[in-house]
Amino acid sequence: MFIPFRFFTVFLLLLPGNSALADSISGAGSSAAQPLYHIWAWAYTQKTGVAIAYDPVGSSAGVKKIKEKSVDFGASDVAMSSEELQQNQMIQFPSAISGIVPVINLPGIRSGELKLNGTVLAGIFSGRITRWNDEIITALNPNLALPKAGIVAIARIDGSGSTYNFSDYLSRVSPIWKADYGTGFTIKWPNEIQRVKGSAGIAAAVRQTAYSISYVDYNYVIQDRLTSVLLKNADGNFVAPTPANFESALNHSDWKSNGIFTEMLTDRSGPSSWPVTMGTFIIMPRTSTNIDKTIAALKFFAWGFMQGDRYVNNLDFVHLPDSVQAKIFKQMMTVTDSQGRRLNWSPM
Repeated sequence: MFIPFRFFTVFLLLLPGNSALADSISGAGSSAAQPLYHIWAWAYTQKTGVAIAYDPVGSSAGVKKIKEKSVDFGASDVAMSSEELQQNQMIQFPSAISGIVPVINLPGIRSGELKLNGTVLAGIFSGRITRWNDEIITALNPNLALPKAGIVAIARIDGSGSTYNFSDYLSRVSPIWKADYGTGFTIKWPNEIQRVKGSAGIAAAVRQTAYSISYVDYNYVIQDRLTSVLLKNADGNFVAPTPANFESALNHSDWKSNGIFTEMLTDRSGPSSWPVTMGTFIIMPRTSTNIDKTIAALKFFAWGFMQGDRYVNNLDFVHLPDSVQAKIFKQMMTVTDSQGRRLNWSPM
């Protein structure tokens, strides 16, 4: 029988807590998730006095740092595979879901007016489609007066979960893209593609560059008031990037039914599913070499799930359903000390 995550609070508070508690923890990784972890950290520090330092170095760097054990938790917008988790003795769980959104700076075009599909995006970011009035774009947008101007495509230069999810989507919908570029944290972009670092860098570059297009996490779209497109999904519908449409993609995955968090959420079925939906993940060691730090990190994320939903929603991420949070709790409770004993901790 399913028991929502918040109801585990009663059970956990009955457990004897560990008397020692680290006064600070550190994490690194996803720049897209930086706003979420920063607001969680601020609120949690106000309540507990525990300081959380988070460095938005990008998803691939965050994975590298947790493997090296130079931070207490890593953060990535791409799930590690089951084999990689086993090999490195890690646990992983999502903290929220969001979406990668194609954004444009096209004078006279507002959010939700331009329609694109995966074939067009693959053509633009491979350098094969170079002008906004290309016939394949105008065919999708017969009622828009598209300019003759050249397309300025902007991409991430650093190892990025945003790039991984975006390129994974393109690989699923474009055999040419899959063969030439594939899926990765970094892509060997054509020379004509401009490159910038970080999600904030992408948002700034698009705002400042007329006739540009790029891809960035949804929360940056909202907070930086970027112009988003409609994107054709797996069911053939043009849909907008919205929290409800991200949740639709999750609902058409194994996350809720089986708790398989290694599954990608890109190109899911469903009438309203956003095609480039993604999770953002926390990665921690399965066996702790610093019990106080590990317990402090587990407490922080348990608090985030039970008390932090309002921050998730306010930052334009999507909070995880109770059924998913319950499966995450089971993952968190598998962490052990070096002797194989499960850590003894309670959330607050």
